[in-house]
Amino acid sequence: MTNRQNMWCHVKFLMGWVKMKEKLFSIGLHKVCSSRKMKQLVDVFGTARAAWEAPDNLVREKVAWKPVELEEFLSSRRKVSLDQEGEKLAKAGAYVICHGEADYPANLAHIPGAPTLLYVRGDLSRLKAMAVAVVGTRKASPYGLGVARQLGRELTEAGIWVVSGMARGIDTAAHKGALAAGGTVAVLGCGVDVVYPRENKSLMEEIIATGAVVSEIPLGMGPQDWMFPARNRIISGLTLGTVVVEAEKRSGALITVDFALEQGRDVFAVPGPITSSTSQGPHNLIKQGAKLVGGIEDILEELAYDTLFPERMTRRVETAGSPVSPEEKMVLNLLHEFPLQVDELAQRLQLPTQQVLTVLMYLELKGLVQQLPGQIYQAQG
Repeated sequence: MTNRQNMWCHVKFLMGWVKMKEKLFSIGLHKVCSSRKMKQLVDVFGTARAAWEAPDNLVREKVAWKPVELEEFLSSRRKVSLDQEGEKLAKAGAYVICHGEADYPANLAHIPGAPTLLYVRGDLSRLKAMAVAVVGTRKASPYGLGVARQLGRELTEAGIWVVSGMARGIDTAAHKGALAAGGTVAVLGCGVDVVYPRENKSLMEEIIATGAVVSEIPLGMGPQDWMFPARNRIISGLTLGTVVVEAEKRSGALITVDFALEQGRDVFAVPGPITSSTSQGPHNLIKQGAKLVGGIEDILEELAYDTLFPERMTRRVETAGSPVSPEEKMVLNLLHEFPLQVDELAQRLQLPTQQVLTVLMYLELKGLVQQLPGQIYQAQG
């Protein structure tokens, strides 16, 4: 290696180290206060670093919080070592993605209350893949487990990644089915270095090896009840739709459905025996307009992927010569002029951002557009 190459490698290493060092200030803030308060601090001081390093008296002077909240923040900040947080990340082999960075999943970025930070173990690119959530009860029947495993496998074979919460029951079955066909994404209600439930240790290792495990919870934090509803908004936010396989009338899986509806995503439900309490949730959803799932074809049809069947083709993308919808044509016409950012595209087309994101995802799968850093898209060919 030449001196010039050595110098460039050293410069790139320093740039990466500086970027990581700056990110540690965001990690520190995220560890000691809510996302809302973290944003307020950054708005006041300009950067996460300036907020973290601001003297106590300046924080008391500039931040309009209740005195007890200010003192709680200052006390918690003194107890956190950023170097130790960096060591935890390295030990766990985890990445941190901040909202607004190029690696942050576009689907998730536009939901209400999008996570400020994401901790990820595995392949970051999996968070941007076309995906569907498969969720349901922890107390699943053999029927429900079989359906979840089958849907997980068949969706993955069709090029659609499966996202779930790695809980017992339906979640675990969906992940295992997806793993049999390639990989899956698990969203945790604890730190990504914590295994919950404990019996899923080997499952979690398999998911990390071929897909990704993600959470907004700081490293080292075990599961608490309040974390799971918040986790569910990420499951639905990463996906185009949520499939419910067995859920009681008041199941936690239905919280994911509520978030999916709020985010403008599709909702699917698998019917079950009328004698089973775990059929009540899906049956009520179907009565309210959820798409009934009798097989993977029903999901693909709703996602405009019916062309993959009945032959059950397993390729991930359609050819560039495939027909495009009117919305896809409008997007392509604009991108052929010059690359555009997602929000600017939505503004020019006068369409909801989520709708534009969905159109862009289909065009990307067809090889007609390419995503650049900063959620900028350009036409291909």
